[in-house]
Amino acid sequence: MKQTTAPSVIIIGAGFGGLATAHHLRTAGVRDITILERADDVGGVWRDNTYPGAACDVPSVLYSWSFAPKHDWSHRYARQGEIHRYIREHAQSSGLLDLVRTNAEVAGADWDADTAQWVVRLADGEELRSDVLISAVGQLSRPAIPKIPGLESFTGPSFHSATWDHDVDLTGKRVGVIGTGASAIQFVPAIAPKVGEMTVFQRSAPYVVPKPDGTYSARSLRRFARFPQMHGVTRKAVFHLTEQLNKTLDDNGRLADLLTKAWQAHLRLQIKDPALRAKLVPDYDLGCKRLLFSNDWYPALARENVDVVTDSITAVEPGGIRTADGTLHEVDVLIHGTGFAATEFLAPMRITGPGGADLHEYWAEGGTRAHLGISVPKFPNFFILYGPNTNLGGSSILGMLEAQAGYISQAVRQIGQTGEPIAVREQPARAYDDEIQSRLASSVWTTCASWYREASGRISTNWPGTVAEYQRRTSRFDAAEFEQVGAVGTGDPAATAAR
Repeated sequence: MKQTTAPSVIIIGAGFGGLATAHHLRTAGVRDITILERADDVGGVWRDNTYPGAACDVPSVLYSWSFAPKHDWSHRYARQGEIHRYIREHAQSSGLLDLVRTNAEVAGADWDADTAQWVVRLADGEELRSDVLISAVGQLSRPAIPKIPGLESFTGPSFHSATWDHDVDLTGKRVGVIGTGASAIQFVPAIAPKVGEMTVFQRSAPYVVPKPDGTYSARSLRRFARFPQMHGVTRKAVFHLTEQLNKTLDDNGRLADLLTKAWQAHLRLQIKDPALRAKLVPDYDLGCKRLLFSNDWYPALARENVDVVTDSITAVEPGGIRTADGTLHEVDVLIHGTGFAATEFLAPMRITGPGGADLHEYWAEGGTRAHLGISVPKFPNFFILYGPNTNLGGSSILGMLEAQAGYISQAVRQIGQTGEPIAVREQPARAYDDEIQSRLASSVWTTCASWYREASGRISTNWPGTVAEYQRRTSRFDAAEFEQVGAVGTGDPAATAAR
């Protein structure tokens, strides 16, 4: 590399995180930026998840970039289409869209020690080079399909909620839904009135509390437009409220008791049938799994054409789903509301560092970890957005993504100033991971099985603190925590601290 000008950068993913990083890099003076997007448009999860009823479960006042605040959301909890339009319109108006190369799926990347660059391989065989590589694919980009015997034998339409098949007419059909997570509680109420029958297969009941949703009045929108500072004050107030939710879901404190009572009242008010109500009681403490917000989930399950099945699924057959009690539940359409492979970070891409070090093998040996959720030892000039231990139990992930984007832009500036590739040192990375895992060990997230945890039981997704703490810890790039990686042409790690 050996340069003293701004390095070239490739960002993988054009969602909230990838675009925010490009913004911060441009602000820092970096001009050679390419964003590789596997799909045909920007937007990430808000482009992909088009299922009926798709909406955000974070207040919309928090759901915009700080550098591009949106004052005119139509609802207090924004809908999918409006969020996607916001992302695309800003990308276009700001010029970020010019940096995006669509239909460019990344298969992997290899570190070239001779040039001190990343060689990025696309799925079609093309290779690109950059001094810096940033993954912004996130934790929720790969749908998780459960491994159920006979799944391939089903003869009707079958799809995941994140790849909704809008060509399938559900009117009058017998629909089977596997899963009762954050997506299912939105699409089940949306489609329940039109289907003939619906069978919801529930492995574990979620905690569902009221959602303070509604449309913004024209008067409120005029006030926000006329007095932008009012929107800013509201944003700060809501942020502090969600920070309390973060603390509660981390330490299961007093607010958890209030939320538990709110859930109990919500369930009693909306579900009158004692047998159905008993099925909808979670078997874990509030906060161990994702807390859900909905006003129409319970009423949807109480409909005459909806049945909740809690017996475990043993097999999928050509005409339906067989459960442990021997019953074959006949369905015409099968919908998976089974979430995402959140703990399989960066898969299926293969990232290979100096000396052939494989990122997934590195994680398999020592646990999926990254310093500040961003940097991995032995992998120079490589950074991650929404990486290990950066997910939130509450609040807006955008605060975390912008903090990461700002930190990475500082790191790239450091790389440009020294002209040498850098990687985080093992000692500070290990100390940080030990701290995070120690804090997580006493959290409510250890008390049940969830998508927050790897098969080993390690919590590799969630951050144990507040957004404010994370923003503070990532506000300044500490060069002393990094080392220059090898001389050009050797690929051997050097123990020289980055200056």
